[in-house]
Amino acid sequence: MDEKTRNRDRSLIRSFAEAMPQAVVVINRHDRIVAANSAAHAILPGLQTDIPLARTLRSPDVLDAIDRVRDAGRSQRVVWSEKFPVERLFEVNIAPLADEMFEQALILSLHDLSDARRLERMRVDFVANASHELRTPLASLLGFVETLEGPAKEDAEARTRFLAIMREQAQRMSRLVDDLLSLSRIEQHLHVRPETPVDLVGIFRHIADTLSPVAEERGVELVIEAPTEIVVPGDRDELLRVAENLIENSIKYGASDSGTVDRRVVVDLSEHGRQAHIAVRDFGPGIAPEHLPRLTERFYRVDAGQSRAKGGTGLGLAIVKHIVARHGGRLNIESKLKEGATFTVTLPLFEG
Repeated sequence: MDEKTRNRDRSLIRSFAEAMPQAVVVINRHDRIVAANSAAHAILPGLQTDIPLARTLRSPDVLDAIDRVRDAGRSQRVVWSEKFPVERLFEVNIAPLADEMFEQALILSLHDLSDARRLERMRVDFVANASHELRTPLASLLGFVETLEGPAKEDAEARTRFLAIMREQAQRMSRLVDDLLSLSRIEQHLHVRPETPVDLVGIFRHIADTLSPVAEERGVELVIEAPTEIVVPGDRDELLRVAENLIENSIKYGASDSGTVDRRVVVDLSEHGRQAHIAVRDFGPGIAPEHLPRLTERFYRVDAGQSRAKGGTGLGLAIVKHIVARHGGRLNIESKLKEGATFTVTLPLFEG
């Protein structure tokens, strides 16, 4: 075989590898790399033509599977996991490449299973958490019903007390179901960016008026600092939900029961460049640093008992995070113990 034919075949193999959507690496009989596409370089940046594969892919399971394919002449499938720099999981398919020039050459295709595994873990955790959150109030309701049907059947005072508790538990389940449905609807439209112009200042002033009785009951002063209007492209109902969750959280968990002199919740709306900034700040006990990265996880609570006692479902900040992401924005949380907390949302301004 002349050099021209050899180069042509090598070029064809490289073109074939580059055309594949998944990561592909081709090695010769000496386990040296003949070709690797862009997807493979993204996974293994150290890949270079004509160097041994083992220099870059240090996985005994994959290298052993390569030997088995050479011996048996049949395809093999093996799972390869990486721990650093981040945990990743790959399914590696290894097959003989029928080519006269590259005798005993093999083609490896790598399929990244990391996202699928992560989503599966999230689904399992979500189902377990949702079941737990619903099971507790449901068990309470069933217990009171049995009591009212039995020992307290003729006890009017107990009936009045139990019915009030049953109403509270039913409302808790209703809030949880509403939040789950909201989260599901937001996720279904996560890839669709809203384009309707919405005034953020009007939204936050409306929610502040709505929540003012709650603030007064807890001895909290609500302060809105904002210009006349700030217009962003958005979904009004979803942005109302963001305002409600952020302000209500600060009233319930920040300024309330904090023992501090400054019992305010300050909502500061402003424009910086082409972005709208919303900062909701309280001056309460603050949040320990180990909790901050997990606050937007579904059902994560700093204090589960306190959250349930105040009607929280553990989904509020997860909903805020998803809505903000759908609007092309960012959510940032800053807090220090005994210095309060600030929840900042950044959204693109409307440029119609």
